[in-house]
Amino acid sequence: MTVPVSVNGMRAVLEVMRGAASRQIMPRFRRLDSTSIRCKSSPLDVVTEADEAAEREIAAALRHLSPGAVVIGEEAACARPDLLDALGDAELAYVIDPIDGTANYAAGVPLFGVMVSAVIRGEVAGAAILDPVCDVAALAVRGEGAWMVGPDGSERALSVASPVAAEAMCGNASWRYLNPAIRDTVAHNLPRVMGSWDFRCAAHEYLMVADAKCHFLLFNRTLPWDHLAGWLIHREAGGYCAHFDGSPYRVTDREGGLLYAPDRASWQDLYDLLMERPSGR
Repeated sequence: MTVPVSVNGMRAVLEVMRGAASRQIMPRFRRLDSTSIRCKSSPLDVVTEADEAAEREIAAALRHLSPGAVVIGEEAACARPDLLDALGDAELAYVIDPIDGTANYAAGVPLFGVMVSAVIRGEVAGAAILDPVCDVAALAVRGEGAWMVGPDGSERALSVASPVAAEAMCGNASWRYLNPAIRDTVAHNLPRVMGSWDFRCAAHEYLMVADAKCHFLLFNRTLPWDHLAGWLIHREAGGYCAHFDGSPYRVTDREGGLLYAPDRASWQDLYDLLMERPSGR
């Protein structure tokens, strides 16, 4: 099997994603009825017929693009968690999030995206994130940098924001999924940064942080379809990420949280600020 993780290879993956978005995702946007949406683990964790149709189309196209590759979609893996067992050792694996931000999509909010990552023997080698509403995307290839692709095919390099003091940072904090042991601490300390939000869509949050539109991201859940693509794009744009204990993120990790910042020093400053326990607690 030829492993096609290259700049042109990821451009081809992006065209697959755009095709599925134009045929499966956008025609259903704001046109779903109650029979087309169902809950998975909670009312905020939903799946729609668009997720499933887009995943089927993307998976089939990637298998055609790279015969023999392991293809792991979010919805397929939710039904069969054992599919993730191949992720660490496969010569080439694709991980698909057909609609990231499904709760927004189902509610008619135009903050959702499509994410695909290419993993070679346990290392993230290629990444693509598409905003189907604006038809803009971010791509990355390990060691080759990260770049934004416009609707007309124009490309420009991505670079994270310059480091600043933790109190001057703004970014996304998905605090609601944090372990209760640290959730209250982080929520208490968030007002100390310049600004924070939660779009309920990692795809858009990664597009912002890799393009210097914010400084940091904080997540607790580390499911591969949510983070592999964004992690590589952020890394190739010059950023720094680690688990809350400072250890590096790996494709097989399922816990430990993730904190992103412009560089190692600003990561530590932000961690110290967010995790400082209030006096008297």
